Amino acid sequence: MRRNYKALLLVLLLAFGSCSFTTKTFADPDKDKLLVQVITHVLQQYHFDPIAFDDAFSKELYSDYIGNLDPVKRYFYQSDIDDFKKFETNIDDQLKANDITFFNVTYDRMLKRIKEAEQLYKEVLSEPFDYSKDEMFNTDYEHVDYVKTKAEMKERWRQQLKFSTLSNYDDIYEQEKMAKKKDPSYVMKTQKEIEKEARESTLKSINIYFNDNIEDLQREDWFSIYVNTIVEEFDPHTYYLAPKNKEDFDQKMSGKLEGIGARLQKRNDHIKIVELISGGPAWRSNELEVEDVILKVKQENEKNAVNVVGMRLTDAIKYIKGPKGTKVTLTVKKVDGSIKDITITRDVIEIEETYAKASVVEKDNMKFGVIDLPSFYLDFNDYKKLNAAADVKKEIERLKAEGIQGLVLDLRNNGGGSLPAVVDMAGLFIEDGPVVQVRSTGEPKHVLEDKDKSITWDGPLVILVNELSASASEIMSAAMQDYKRAIIIGSKQTYGKGTVQNVIDLNNWVRNNTTGDLGALALTTQKYYRINGGSVQLEGVKSDVVVPDRFSYIDVGEKDKPNPLPWDEIDAAHYTTWNNYFDYDKTIQSSKERMSNNAQLKLIEENAKWIKKKIDEKVVPLNYNKFKEEQEVNDKEAERFDPIADYKTNLTFQSPVYEKNLFVKDTTDLKEKRDRWHENLSRDVYVEEAINVLEDMKTTYNIKKVATINK
Repeated sequence: MRRNYKALLLVLLLAFGSCSFTTKTFADPDKDKLLVQVITHVLQQYHFDPIAFDDAFSKELYSDYIGNLDPVKRYFYQSDIDDFKKFETNIDDQLKANDITFFNVTYDRMLKRIKEAEQLYKEVLSEPFDYSKDEMFNTDYEHVDYVKTKAEMKERWRQQLKFSTLSNYDDIYEQEKMAKKKDPSYVMKTQKEIEKEARESTLKSINIYFNDNIEDLQREDWFSIYVNTIVEEFDPHTYYLAPKNKEDFDQKMSGKLEGIGARLQKRNDHIKIVELISGGPAWRSNELEVEDVILKVKQENEKNAVNVVGMRLTDAIKYIKGPKGTKVTLTVKKVDGSIKDITITRDVIEIEETYAKASVVEKDNMKFGVIDLPSFYLDFNDYKKLNAAADVKKEIERLKAEGIQGLVLDLRNNGGGSLPAVVDMAGLFIEDGPVVQVRSTGEPKHVLEDKDKSITWDGPLVILVNELSASASEIMSAAMQDYKRAIIIGSKQTYGKGTVQNVIDLNNWVRNNTTGDLGALALTTQKYYRINGGSVQLEGVKSDVVVPDRFSYIDVGEKDKPNPLPWDEIDAAHYTTWNNYFDYDKTIQSSKERMSNNAQLKLIEENAKWIKKKIDEKVVPLNYNKFKEEQEVNDKEAERFDPIADYKTNLTFQSPVYEKNLFVKDTTDLKEKRDRWHENLSRDVYVEEAINVLEDMKTTYNIKKVATINK
C-alpha cells in the first residue's frame, strides 16, 4: 500500500532545490485542474524515467488510489468498487485532459461512507463485546474482500473495534490485578465493568479520530492524496508536498526539530518509527526503536489514549508533538510482536547531536578511533559553516593526535544527505579521483571527482553499514570498496537507493497565479552509479563481511518499495585502486571465520528469523484467554533473546582529549550523552568486530610491507 505523505523522509534525498526547468507557464482558474496540468507536465518532461499515461498506468493508479482511500476496507462496499471500475482504464485520458471526474466521484462517495461509518461504529460500541467467544480476526486487509451489505460492514467494524478494544481490556484487567496485589483489601472491578470501561475508551478514541481529524479534512487534503498516488506511480521517491506539507519541509530543512526526536512514516494502516534523532528524547529513552509501530498516544494529563491506527500521519504527529517538558506515552508494538507503553518527555532536539562525533578505544596496546555519522549534512547557504566532510576531517585530525592506528566510520542508519558532502568526505581517504557518476536521461554521464591530492587518513579503514544505510552512505561505501580503500562490514546489502531528487516549487510554472499555493514536487531527476559502472539501485552495496542484524529478514530496502526504478550499469570511470600493503583477502577471511563462530551473532540471526515469523502472522484471536495464552507464549519465546541486550565486550571507549576539556565547563548534558554513547559502543558486537578487523589489517600491513621490501 502506498504512503500518502513523505515529508519526514527527506533525509533520503541526495540533493534538493527550487528548480525551474522551463519557461513554459500555465493558467487555469480551477486550482485542482491547474495542479494536475502542472504536475503531469513536470512528470512527463523532467522525471528520470517517465511513464506513459496509458491503460496500464491507469489500472495501477486506480488500484493504488482506492487502496490509499480505504486501506482496511471499512468504508467502501463492493457496489462502490463496481461503480468505480468503469474509470479503471480511462484515468489516463482524464489526466491528459485535466479532467478530475474520477476524483470527484470517489471523493463524494467517500464522504457519504464516512458519515455512515460514524453511525456504525457508535452502534457497535454501544453493545458489550463477548471475549469468551472463540473467534479469529484477519489483519491481512489487502487480501480481504469488500463487503456487499450493511450487515457485513457492521460485522467488519465489530471485529476491528473488538480487536482494538482487546488491548484496552487487557490493560485495565492487568492494572486491577496489580492494585489487588499491592492492597489485598482492594475490590477489583468485575469483568463486566472492565469490558465497559475498555469499550468506552475505544469510543472516546475513535470519536476524537473522526471529530478532530476526519471531519477537519478539507477537499484539498483529499485531493493531495489523489495527486500523491499519481506521482508515486513513477518511483518511491517522487512525491507531492501540499502547501502545508511544504511548510513542514521548510521547517525540517531549517534544522529546528521539537518533540520526541523521531522520524515517522505511514506504512499501510500503521505509523512506524523510521529514524531516531541522535541526542533526542526518544533516543535518550533507549526504549523506542526503528520499526516500532505506534498504536496509541496518551498525554500526561489525560486518562485515555488516542488510537492512531489508520490515522493520517500528519494528524498523528499532532498528538505526538508537544511543548518542551511535557510528557507523552506511546503504546508501541515492538518488532517481536510485544506491546509496550513508553513515556517520553518532549524536548527541543539539539541539532548538534546529529553531527559527527568521535571516540577512542584501546585494544592490545593499540589505539583505534570510531566516528559516528548520522547523516551527510550540509548548509547549502554557507558551505563552510556546516559540512559533514569538514567535521569528519576535524575528528580525524583529533583522533590522529591521540595516536590511533585504525579508524571505524559508522554509517549504520545513515539515510544520506548531501552529494557534495559525500564527494568531499571520500576525498579524505584517497589521493584524488572519481567518487560517483551521475546521469540524467538523454545526457552524458557526469563524473564527480575528488581533486584535492591531500589525504587526511591513509591508515586502516572499516565502514559499518546496515539495511538502513542509504543514498549518500551507499556512495561513500561503494567508492571506498571500489578503490579497495576500506573493508565494509554489515548487512547483506545496504538500502539500495540509487536516485537523486530535486524539490520543485510548482508555483514557478503558473502565470499570474490567483488560485493559491500549489505546493511542491520532489522529483527524481537523476540516477547515480559507482565508479565501477554499477548502480546501487535495488542491489545496494554488498558488505565484504556479512553479519546478521534484526532487519535481516524484514522488508525495509528499496527493492521492497512500490515502483522502484530498475538496476542498470554504465561504463566505469577511470580510477586506480588504493596502493597499500593491507591484505584485504586474508583480513576478510579471518573476520568471516570469527563471525561464523560468534554466539551473539547467531542469537541475533535467530531473533531476526523469529521476528519475521511474528510479522507474517496475520490471524489473531479475539478470545481473551487465547489472546493471553499467545502473549505468554510470545513473552516466553522472547526471553530466549534477552542475552542480546546483555552482551558486553571487553572494550572501553572514551572521548578525545579536546572533548574531555569541554566537559569541565559544559553547561549542557554533553558528558552524559557521550557516556551513554560509549556504553552502547561497549555493547556493540559489530563495533567489536570492526576493531578486530582493524587490528588484523594493521598486522597484515606490517607483514606484507616487510615481505614486499625484502623482495
